[in-house]
Order: sequence, then structure tokens, then C-alpha cells
Amino acid sequence: MEQQNLSSTVTEFVLLGLTQNAELKQCLFVVFFIVYLTTWLGNFTIITTVITSHRLHIPMYFLLANLAFLDVSDSSVNAPKLLLGLLSQCRTISFNECILQMFFFHFIASAMVVVLVVMAADRYVAIYKPLRYLTIMNHGVCMGLVAGAWLGGLAHSAVQIALILQLPFCGPNFLDNFYCDTPQVIKLACKDIYLVELLMVSNSGMLVIVIFIILLISYIIIFVKIKTHVTDGKHKALSTCGSQITVVCLQFIPCIFIYARPFWKLPMDKLLSIIYTVITPMLNPMIYTLRNDEMKKAIRKLIMKSPPYVICR
Repeated sequence: MEQQNLSSTVTEFVLLGLTQNAELKQCLFVVFFIVYLTTWLGNFTIITTVITSHRLHIPMYFLLANLAFLDVSDSSVNAPKLLLGLLSQCRTISFNECILQMFFFHFIASAMVVVLVVMAADRYVAIYKPLRYLTIMNHGVCMGLVAGAWLGGLAHSAVQIALILQLPFCGPNFLDNFYCDTPQVIKLACKDIYLVELLMVSNSGMLVIVIFIILLISYIIIFVKIKTHVTDGKHKALSTCGSQITVVCLQFIPCIFIYARPFWKLPMDKLLSIIYTVITPMLNPMIYTLRNDEMKKAIRKLIMKSPPYVICR
């Protein structure tokens, strides 16, 4: 496709994708299609299990089900476009669709970050205030915290998109990525973007760093408490917190690398983008279920209750 004329307004972008090698694209399509299906299956299993199992109707699993829903939503924003780009030659995305993709991606990802903070707070209360846990983390509090996470994500994404919409785009219109994201899009603006870039790095990058540090400190405090004071269920508590800190690192470290620096292009950008947009949503349910005996028992019970298929002859 010809590059947009520099005097015209950009109405669509061209996504260059992961590779131009036809054979490699076919292999990658199979791999990422399996990853996407696994993401849906794993997270849907968690959501269904939490809803149907009365033993899991406690704050920790309520938050886990919300994280699973966010994982599915986050993956569904970018993965279909990635698969379409690998399968066909159609690599264009309209300007409006690009804006919507960025909006929902940052909306859901930001809500996910806040939910991870809430999950850390939940573990803190469970370890430090075990007798008052269900009183403090009651249904109303959990619903309010999750609603706050969604509202926080909405506010963050709205600021990002507002900064982009006030920029003029007159060409070029090539994005060296498999989806629309702010670091690549604002580089195509036809004006000096220094101030906008600084605001975005402050809004996204520094916020992610601060939250990541807070989460690490929180989990260190929780680990110290478990090691020194908790006797009953120590192994289970350590396993649960270990799972959550693994999820936190997988989610935050690539995001810090992408958003907490000036938006110049680096060779690792695409790989890290794949990790937190496609791979992490698949790994989250595996991390939680493989290291959580109660969840595994509930899943086995759910499978055993499922009606068998009847083959009619």
C-alpha cells in the first residue's frame, strides 16, 4: 500500500505485523491460535468454577474470577487482529478502529493492574487479620474495589486517548507492530510530540513503576509475616502469594520496559508486547490453578458433574 500523502489526513494505518515470511507466518498463526484458545478455555474454566463452587465464594476467588475475566477481555482486544494479520494479506486498520483498540487495551490493562493491587491487599488482610478477614473483605467492599478498578482503568485510558486525539496525523501511516499502541501511534503525528510523550510516560510508565514497587514491598511484608508468625497453612499461604507475585512480575516487567522510557523503537519491543498481550493472559490461569489445591479440587468436581455426551446411532 502506498504511503499516505503528507498533505492528507490519515484515515487508516498499515500494521507491519510480526514478520513478512509466509511460512513463518503460518507457523506463528498455529501457535498463537492455540494460545488464544487456551486463554479462553483456562480463564473460562476459572470463572465457571468460582461461580458454581460454593466453597470458592470467598473474596480471594471472587477477585481471581475478575482477573480471569480481564485476561480474556485483554487478550481478545489484540489477539484476533494478530491472527488475522498472520492469516491474510489484509494488514490495514482504520483510524477509528485503531483508536478504539488503544482505548479498550489500556482500559482493560489498567483495570487489571488495579485488581492485582486489590488481590495483594486481600492477601495482606488474610495474613495479618485472619479473624476479621471476611468482615473486612465483605461482599460490598469487594464489589466496590472491583468497580474502582474499572473506573480507574477508564480514567487512565480516557486520558491516553484524549492526548492522542488532539494530535494531527498526515502521514506516514505504517505501524511496525501487530496492533495499535500509543508508543508507535504518536510517533506518526505531524507535530512535535515531546510534551505529549512526556505526559504519556508519566501517566503510564511512572505509574506502573510505582505500583510495581508498592506490590513488591507488600508481598515482601506478607512473606515475612508468613515465615515468622503463621504456623497453620503456611505452605498454602506461601504458594498463593508466590503465584500472585509471579503474575505481577509477568505483567509489570514488560510494561515497564515498553512504557517507562521514551518511545523510541527497540528490537525487543514486539517480543515483550506479545508477552503481556497474548502470553500472560494464558499463563495466569495455569499459575493459579496448578499451585492451588482448592481450585484444582473444585475444577475436578466441576468436570465430574458435567453431563457426558450421548452419541445417538
